[in-house]
Amino acid sequence: MPAAKKKTTTANASPERRRELLNTAAEVFAAHGYNATTVRRIADEAGMLAGSLYYHFDSKESMLDEILSNFLTELWDGYDAVLAAGLGPRETIEALVTESFREIDRHRAAVAIYQKESRHLAAQPRFGYLTDSQRKFEKAWLGTLERGVAGGVFRADLDIRLTYRFVRDTVWVAASWYRPGGQHSPEEIARQYLSMVLDGIAVRG
Repeated sequence: MPAAKKKTTTANASPERRRELLNTAAEVFAAHGYNATTVRRIADEAGMLAGSLYYHFDSKESMLDEILSNFLTELWDGYDAVLAAGLGPRETIEALVTESFREIDRHRAAVAIYQKESRHLAAQPRFGYLTDSQRKFEKAWLGTLERGVAGGVFRADLDIRLTYRFVRDTVWVAASWYRPGGQHSPEEIARQYLSMVLDGIAVRG
């Protein structure tokens, strides 16, 4: 298929149809891994011929790029709003955790892909933004924890980096079991997690 025709048809694809196909691709990537996933498998899941998928995307790499960049753009829209709100350290942590669960609710498959694939993808120039996002993510969380320790909100003996890794992994691993529309809303799950992280699980004497 000539490149010019591919570009024209891709540009004319409806946003709704693109979203549907990206959602399908994200679920397949999350379930089977990026390298093991073929365009034909995605097309089969979408109920179309493999060749027809090229009318919307020029490669599976383009699909993955759009899935991850859309997720991270929305994540940072939420995070930046929290960080700009002038909240105290504890309230900032609470808001970041809540926003994280909302993103898992909206982009569960993309989060799973990010967790599995980001390390090796970041080595490719096209996905260099994954490293930039990770550095920004770490800076936001570490900065908030440091501010909390300095202000006497969090314990003085807290290992900041260990705490960051614990909270990060505890929250984002939820993408492996969370399903939208389940018994608990993202906000309810966030409240339970925050209670355990910030207040512990033992009964206080």
